[in-house]
Amino acid sequence: MIALEDNRRTFLGLALVATWIVWGSTYLAIKFALPGLPPFLQMGSRFVVAGSILLLIERVRGARMPSLIEWRSAGIVGTLLLGVGAGGTALAERSIASGLAASFVAFEPALIVLMRLAVKQRPTRHEVIGIILGLIGVTLLIRGDGFSASPVGLIAMAAATFSWSAGSVLATNALPSAPAAAGAASQMICGGTVLLIVSHLAHEGLTQWPVPLPPIAAWLYLIVFGSMVAYTSFAYLLTHTRTSVAMSYTFVNPVVALVLGAVFGAEHFTLSEVVATGIIATGVAFLFQGSSSGGA
Repeated sequence: MIALEDNRRTFLGLALVATWIVWGSTYLAIKFALPGLPPFLQMGSRFVVAGSILLLIERVRGARMPSLIEWRSAGIVGTLLLGVGAGGTALAERSIASGLAASFVAFEPALIVLMRLAVKQRPTRHEVIGIILGLIGVTLLIRGDGFSASPVGLIAMAAATFSWSAGSVLATNALPSAPAAAGAASQMICGGTVLLIVSHLAHEGLTQWPVPLPPIAAWLYLIVFGSMVAYTSFAYLLTHTRTSVAMSYTFVNPVVALVLGAVFGAEHFTLSEVVATGIIATGVAFLFQGSSSGGA
């Protein structure tokens, strides 16, 4: 029993590191892939390839495959999380810095708390403070130079954040997918297929042929680390720990994305945007404290 508990803690720790650090780096990877791969095609192909490989691995391992009902759940959750959530983020990064995109996503825990009010889960005092701080931070963020110069980026990130939050709530409360990696794989296949359909309807095409090496390398990084490692880790956390812990990546991702964007992406941020990110992060910390004390 002790060994099993130790293994569980090890898996949880590795999953947290993947969602904190690896996911924080994917915002810059998306930016690097955009010059050669348009947003919906990039993200859709990434998820379909990663999900198919992951599901094949699970099949070879003898794991149970998703049922028809679980595929239905994966279709809804995958569309919300990946179709609108990840697709909207990639679309926004055409016109805003990767660090700003990650900062906006930090408001997701507050949205999740608000959505839970619909099922009569009342927030604690700490969660209320966190929501207020998050609203103040987001207000400052969208008034900054990055978002004010890109209405399309703002709308895309707002839709992505709301959709990802809704998908997270449904995944944990109403629409559970298949267990383990098979569930994450089915969500990726469904969400990726939706994105490829949108890409076709939007008449997206490769901007360069052959596609330069840096976008291809970024795309492969997103498949292996962003999808097969980080997204699977997120799905594992959603089903094996509190939602507040699973969403803790929103506290770390903005910092990782801001640093990587400044160092490797030549991205520049105003003092107002940095302060806004700090306020949002403080709000998220209050939300986690409220959740750990029995609020969510």
